[in-house]
Amino acid sequence: MDFGLVLQTDPPASKVIDLMRRAENNGFTHGWTFDSAVLWQEPFVIYSQILANTSRLTVGPMVTNPGTRTWEVTASTFATLNDMFGNRTVCGIGRGDSAMRVAGRTPNTLARISAAMKVIRDLGSGREADLGGTVVRFPWIREGAELPVWMAAYGPKALKMTGEEADGFILQLADLYLTEYMVKAVKDAAVAAGRDPSEVKICVAAPAYVTDDDSPEALAHARDQCRWFGGMVGNHVADLVSKYGEHSAQVPEELTDYIKSRQGYDYSHHGRSGNPDTEFVPDEIVDRFCLIGTAERHIEKLRALRELGVDQFALYDMHDAQEKVIDAYGDTVIPAINA
Repeated sequence: MDFGLVLQTDPPASKVIDLMRRAENNGFTHGWTFDSAVLWQEPFVIYSQILANTSRLTVGPMVTNPGTRTWEVTASTFATLNDMFGNRTVCGIGRGDSAMRVAGRTPNTLARISAAMKVIRDLGSGREADLGGTVVRFPWIREGAELPVWMAAYGPKALKMTGEEADGFILQLADLYLTEYMVKAVKDAAVAAGRDPSEVKICVAAPAYVTDDDSPEALAHARDQCRWFGGMVGNHVADLVSKYGEHSAQVPEELTDYIKSRQGYDYSHHGRSGNPDTEFVPDEIVDRFCLIGTAERHIEKLRALRELGVDQFALYDMHDAQEKVIDAYGDTVIPAINA
């Protein structure tokens, strides 16, 4: 199993770079960041420094979107980084929840994501692409360039499209039941589209907090540090409920039930521990969606995720123990999983 580190690009950028370097030294293979131009610093500028200060780490956004950046510019940025550092990027893409809403826009449609994925992948890999009537190709890309595009999804139509079109599936939660349900939907769609389902990489992304013991006090603190994640996921779930209804055969109630007490959401606290808009998230959801507890508990859950076909666990590291968790994974968790 691969391991990724997910960070916000909060200033100073040097801290982001240092944590990514620390992650690589601890056996992580991927470095991901949020991409929301109003809320955080520009990730692609920082990727250049992460790549320059590491030797193996693959970097990318979790996730960018086709609305705040023009597609040929996105592709050119990835392709430039790959030309400089050697095919060490991956394009995670989605509807653009925070990036679009903070800028006063509506998240992108699946049709727009589908079109953008094709253009970005083709241009970034040195092939021609149609920009709405104008066919272009980057003349400076060298042979061997590759840009995989992974899609973030929750709803049935998005899961189907991921299986049909994406190189990878990003699932932002670590609940075992929902992971099994959604991975199956993606793999089934890949098979129906005539694809080899093993070609679609599966990445589960969630906060992880390693405690020294299983005392109630330690677990309570860990849950409070990760409760923000249930609120972030809740934004996407609220969109699904709005589209499909509270009780729909299309979306499992194991995903939708917990947002009934959700009152609203202020993006100024997005993805941060102590987010006041996530008090509605119960402990049960934190335990289901995240990895909480001693290193042994993390190992147990990661083994279960691997059995469900997960190729990578990407660790959201926005809490008060960033270095400690990276080191605990490097010292104990990753060696146990990949022994």
